[in-house]
Amino acid sequence: MLLLLRGRMSFRHDSLASSERRTKRLLGRRNYDLLKAQKLTPKIQQHGGYKVRDAATGEIVFGEAGYEFSATLEDVEAWLDTLGA
Repeated sequence: MLLLLRGRMSFRHDSLASSERRTKRLLGRRNYDLLKAQKLTPKIQQHGGYKVRDAATGEIVFGEAGYEFSATLEDVEAWLDTLGA
């Protein structure tokens, strides 16, 4: 039973990791970097954890609405869709 539970948790983690890798690749094609919060504050844990930086200028272009790392991975993917990625 414990192994089965571990497998399920691992599956979810792999799913998040693969989504992050896919999003990083798509951003990289447009010269953007995906940044992930290293220290999670209560606000970031509720909603967010990511932001997008222009790789050429270092300017944050998405994910600082009201506080740092305010975007979820889904928010970043939706933002990418608006760019036509």
